[in-house]
Amino acid sequence: MEIAEAGEFGLIARLTGRFPQGPLVELGPGDDAAVVRAPDGRYAATMDLLVEGRHFRTDWSSAYDVGRKAAAQNLADVVAMGARPTALLVGFGAPPSLEVAWAEALGDGLRDECALVGASIVGGDTVGAEAITVAVTALGDLGGRPPLTRTGARPGDVVAVRGRLGWAATGLAGLSGAVEVPERFVAAHRRPEPPYAAGEEARALGATALLDVSDGLVQDLGHLARGGGVGIALASALVPLDEGVALRDALTGGEDHAFAGTFPADRPLPPEWRVVGEVVEGAGVTVDGGRVERGGWDHFGR
Repeated sequence: MEIAEAGEFGLIARLTGRFPQGPLVELGPGDDAAVVRAPDGRYAATMDLLVEGRHFRTDWSSAYDVGRKAAAQNLADVVAMGARPTALLVGFGAPPSLEVAWAEALGDGLRDECALVGASIVGGDTVGAEAITVAVTALGDLGGRPPLTRTGARPGDVVAVRGRLGWAATGLAGLSGAVEVPERFVAAHRRPEPPYAAGEEARALGATALLDVSDGLVQDLGHLARGGGVGIALASALVPLDEGVALRDALTGGEDHAFAGTFPADRPLPPEWRVVGEVVEGAGVTVDGGRVERGGWDHFGR
């Protein structure tokens, strides 16, 4: 069945029936707006947009994969603020000729990724569009604690990462036919696996700044450097490289949704957090004392 046959409200009914609601949801899909409790009185909020042909290809990724990826990149942003993800709002645009089954599989992917962190899909909107478009807004509860921001890094802190680096970029190269790569990297491009425990861990470890690595380690650490008015010096020998991943992909490849943070130098870090450099006086990010010429994702780059 095509979406045009199901109709807007038929499609909405098919999708919302797939989304269980968590304990913080007082009113889920079906009214003019959802009602979600905010125990802290504040929300961490973020939003991302995925457009077919720009952020995903339907011949490379299944609808379920797209759903997992769309949820993951937003949930990771909430976690990077030190918040617990609670709710997602999803906007979905698609050609009327798209099969309803594709939209349902997308919803299943969104639902299953949310289940990893106990978040609920509480509403959204659907619209006809020339290309498949998925817009996700995520909310998170700070639990009465200050957010972990990009502005707290201070000279003398260490820089550490948690999660995979360069896997998605390696997988993209495989999908594009540039090189032959193991399937695990292709799967990582289609469906990232953020280490969601990183937010709570970083807070407990006394992180001074934290972010989600979505656009490349060097580029994203540049946000921490600018936010804190500091420099960040990375050592290539310390960057975790899985077999088959090139150093450049680990430094500049995006969409792995690892986490990078700065921590007091005297704070012991567990092995899941790999120290890759230090915060120094100055500005910008260097690798082995030099600048990385080009890298990282730019949505308006050519």
